[in-house]
Amino acid sequence: MPLAFESITHGTVAFGFFNIDSDMLLLDHCFFFANEFCRSVKELNSADKNKNFNTSFAGYFIEKQEDIGDLMGAIHGIRFTGFIGDTYKRYPFPSDPADFKQKSDGFRTRDEFTEMIRTYARERHFEFRSDADSENILIGEYGFTRHGFAQLVNYVWEGGYPRWLDGKRPEYVLAMHNS
Repeated sequence: MPLAFESITHGTVAFGFFNIDSDMLLLDHCFFFANEFCRSVKELNSADKNKNFNTSFAGYFIEKQEDIGDLMGAIHGIRFTGFIGDTYKRYPFPSDPADFKQKSDGFRTRDEFTEMIRTYARERHFEFRSDADSENILIGEYGFTRHGFAQLVNYVWEGGYPRWLDGKRPEYVLAMHNS
């Protein structure tokens, strides 16, 4: 479940996993797979802190809110619109709330989620950079303080809300944390 986080460029933005059967993350109108995010964080952690850092990763941008869909409507099984609606038609919210846990094998559905999002989104590369002087982090057009960005990283480490199923994290999350 995406949560609200403070950015320095767009105010409060949604960030997080939006379907427990996928490892795709959303950041407002941007969508990308968690392994790409974690790889970039790992590279940042290994970089010289006294120098600017810059890389990029692949993802998707959905311009119109109606093309993103209605997460709460899809979760409750009453409104399946846009990309998120399509994902919940294929991978519905569990009927037992105890089963609401982020799956560490979400990478297995990447091809399906990629196919679904291409109906609504343009593929793009998101710049991922850190400014050594201000310590701000930019993901595409979205800027975060170092502290605000650390909250995003911690969200992925924890498996968001509802947390990782059985506490088991994917290898790319462990590699990010150990960098």
